[in-house]
Amino acid sequence: MSCPDCVSGEFLPGQPTGVLSTQGAYLAAGTTQPSKRAIVLLTDIFGLPLKNCKIIADHFAKELGCDVWIPDYFAGRPIMSLNKMKAIERVAEPSLSVWDWFVKAIEEEKKYEKIGCVGYCYGGSAALRLGSKDFFKSIAIFHPGPFTVEDARSIKAATFWGCAAVDRAVSTKLLNETEALYAARKGTDTFVDYEIKIYEGTLHGFAIRPDLTNPAVKEAYEAALENTVSWFNKTLVV
Repeated sequence: MSCPDCVSGEFLPGQPTGVLSTQGAYLAAGTTQPSKRAIVLLTDIFGLPLKNCKIIADHFAKELGCDVWIPDYFAGRPIMSLNKMKAIERVAEPSLSVWDWFVKAIEEEKKYEKIGCVGYCYGGSAALRLGSKDFFKSIAIFHPGPFTVEDARSIKAATFWGCAAVDRAVSTKLLNETEALYAARKGTDTFVDYEIKIYEGTLHGFAIRPDLTNPAVKEAYEAALENTVSWFNKTLVV
């Protein structure tokens, strides 16, 4: 069951500038073409109808200079509609076969050398799961749903964790245990690059549906964008 913070939030200002492309996915084309790397952005439970994810994709395409894709993994039927922003609905898990198909499709179409992934809320949970496969070289996870230390242990990709200061889904204890797991791997062949950052003054959802009238949230949202760009420039080099 999703928490109240999963289904609340605000609309970002502005309008998307990308296009619908392969199998209904949103594409924000990078400023450098042909793009040698790409980012796949995984949405919250509002999916593509919520313009926020597309505005963020446009920002990353500009700042990273690469293509940014948002797959329509709800096939036009997101779990939550925009007119139920305050409702609570059950969240289903996505099938890994969906990602396998989509990533292969864009790889074949665009011939990318490397692909990264950023996920928010529901999409953060999906990114976490996909990090244990060979889909992506680097991932950024923002305020995901509940996970275990074993889930974190299975991640193969370099991982940035962007966490809310107060989150019903992810406790401070769990984050400390995850940090300890990564730290214990340093100097071994199982080590993967990582960063865990807690954004003060925030709740679950701040990086995708921020209240920009709240100074602390606005600062955290903008920092999350900047940190994501820096992370991929560090770990997704072509």
